[in-house]
Amino acid sequence: MATNVLMPQLGESIAEGTIVRWNKVVGDPVDRDEPLFEVSTDKVDAEVPAPVGGVVAEVRVQAGETVAVDSVVAIIAAPDEAMSVAASSTVATGDDVPAAAVSGGTDDPSPGPLTVGVTVPRRAKVSGEVRLSPVVRRLVREHGVNPADLTGTGAGGRITREDILAHVAARGAGGSPVAGERVEPLSVMRQQIARHMIASRRTSAHVHTIFDVDFTRVAALLRAHAGAYAAQGVKLTYLSFVARAVVDALGAVPIVNAVLSEDGASVRYRSDVGLGIAVALDEGVGLIVPVVRDAAGKSVAELSQTVADLATRAREKKLSPDEVQGGTFTITNPGVFGSIAGMPIINQPQAAILCIGAVERRPVVLDDDTIAPRHRCYLTLGFDHRLIDGAIADRFMSAVKTTIEQFDEALL
Repeated sequence: MATNVLMPQLGESIAEGTIVRWNKVVGDPVDRDEPLFEVSTDKVDAEVPAPVGGVVAEVRVQAGETVAVDSVVAIIAAPDEAMSVAASSTVATGDDVPAAAVSGGTDDPSPGPLTVGVTVPRRAKVSGEVRLSPVVRRLVREHGVNPADLTGTGAGGRITREDILAHVAARGAGGSPVAGERVEPLSVMRQQIARHMIASRRTSAHVHTIFDVDFTRVAALLRAHAGAYAAQGVKLTYLSFVARAVVDALGAVPIVNAVLSEDGASVRYRSDVGLGIAVALDEGVGLIVPVVRDAAGKSVAELSQTVADLATRAREKKLSPDEVQGGTFTITNPGVFGSIAGMPIINQPQAAILCIGAVERRPVVLDDDTIAPRHRCYLTLGFDHRLIDGAIADRFMSAVKTTIEQFDEALL
């Protein structure tokens, strides 16, 4: 019996996914749970396993295409059924169905396909016409692009989302690239991060507060305990101490861990802490925010080990979709790259985000008016002023500061 392969739900706020690549082609055998294709969103790049074993009888969505969650992207059938499934496939998927031509600036809200006066076949030629996917059609309208001016790089010369974006990038850069220049489409993740960040700015009333925190005690504890942690296969870092301080502060000031309803009429106080840790990926690809579940119930060692494991698997694209869901508060740590402070954008639908600057030795005037070198770090809290007032944000940050400056060695 043939089985439909669906686009999975890759996050609580994700409604679509982009297929980056297929690991199998039509006719290939596939085992149950064997990686079938790779999907990208602003939250995660994930390999999607085959729901059943059999033979890939049909691929309905090509690499580079974006489709809604639960859309059928492929069909897997038993070996003796695969040929009959492929033969019975028709234009019911809509790949070759022509529709109305592009009209200058007209915003046609109909879900039907868009046709233009060129021929770009996918499975069958449609004289004088080419079907564009809904995503490509939307980009055509948004950017005022004439698809007839493009050469498609998709299957059978089909115009893809990346073709449109590359064309727009070249146009925005002043036309076609000159000698020595190149234009490349952004990665799928980078494009979706861009949309997510713009949406966050439009949604939340961003305000930032910066605290100068003394890390001298933490630096001493780090030197004293790093070896013992390493012997257990755990790397103790400044982030370990900050994570514990944040978890404790969220318990003391729970509204920072809350979420505002979409209509802004109610607030939901979370019963647990899902601590998101921003992880930088390869240059130009973007970043990802895996989540430490039940962070409030973890020791410093457990927090350190979990963060290191998630970061490693994030860079290796081995995270599962559920490991980037359920975040209630995010920490970003550009200090490891030398940045002393930042103004981060809130990771929706959360209410706040903490940025860790570089820990540096600076001369500081002490209480007795002497000057001494101290380990200092700027911590920045970005918060949603719709829900959190400045006094509450500063009370949260004061709790983080106190925990770090007076860190209890017994917690280690």
